[in-house]
Amino acid sequence: MASELPQSRDAAAWALAERQHGVVTRGQLLGLGFTARAIRHRRARGRLHRVYREVFVVGRPQLTREGHLMAAVLCCGPGAVLSHASAAELWGIRTRSPAQIEVSVDARRDPRPPGIRVHRRTGLPPAEVTEHLNIPVTSSVRTLVDLASRLAPNHVEAAINEADRRDLVDPEALRSALDRYAGQPGAGRLRTVLDRRTFTLTDSELERQFLPIARRAGLSIPLTQQRLNGFRVDFYWPELGLVVETDGLRYHRTPADQARDRQRDQAHTAAGLTSLRFTHAQIRYEPAYVEATLARVGRLVDRARTGVEPGAGRRPRRAA
Repeated sequence: MASELPQSRDAAAWALAERQHGVVTRGQLLGLGFTARAIRHRRARGRLHRVYREVFVVGRPQLTREGHLMAAVLCCGPGAVLSHASAAELWGIRTRSPAQIEVSVDARRDPRPPGIRVHRRTGLPPAEVTEHLNIPVTSSVRTLVDLASRLAPNHVEAAINEADRRDLVDPEALRSALDRYAGQPGAGRLRTVLDRRTFTLTDSELERQFLPIARRAGLSIPLTQQRLNGFRVDFYWPELGLVVETDGLRYHRTPADQARDRQRDQAHTAAGLTSLRFTHAQIRYEPAYVEATLARVGRLVDRARTGVEPGAGRRPRRAA
């Protein structure tokens, strides 16, 4: 029986490490029945590898990114959660990668581990703390509030759209939730961005680059991400009968995607709409061409629908 105990303890440590992306704390090992001597022995044998003070990798020393994030949270003690840019990284909201992993702790505690940026806070309500991939982290709304306090408005808008695309938060629900954060710098900036007349929900960074070009071409603010003729379209101007799709590098690469794009364009044409498609390279490197094309097509479809020549007063089109 005595010989089985070390094996059962090791198995329990492995199981715990698997749930925690490969890492455990000294306190957790002691709770499983390991002695300080047993921990030292396993370190000497290369079965435990120190990451932070009292945080170890079980087995091989290599860690995934999630393992590093989890180790940072465990290092900061009970109640610690991933926050700010590191929380955004875990949620998949793309921002500039932080130089240090960011963790929030209760203000009554003051851990100072090397390589970790610690934020001391006067309590985070339970609604603002959750787990993602088994890692304690601030909620998506709390993460956006924290991010907004340090990002430029256009990057705040990009973060909101990314969170919406990943089904983490709905912009209208976010607007309503901001009442809970009144007086906090990030909340004010988020509300300003959401309330701007020019804020438009889009589905990718490429589409965000396209919107200013369309505005410079003299087009009104379009409807975005609408269901039309059985397809979800990027941009739609109902008053012009104009649909524009933007083909990015990420979502329009496979033959199946390309075939579906052709079906989409054909469905819009059959419905009497004008459909345009611009590539990633055109939008990023040839914005003047895209702008000129939009302006020219906008004038043509407007004239076809109203019978008004460019620059002329509106009058009925003469019968043939």
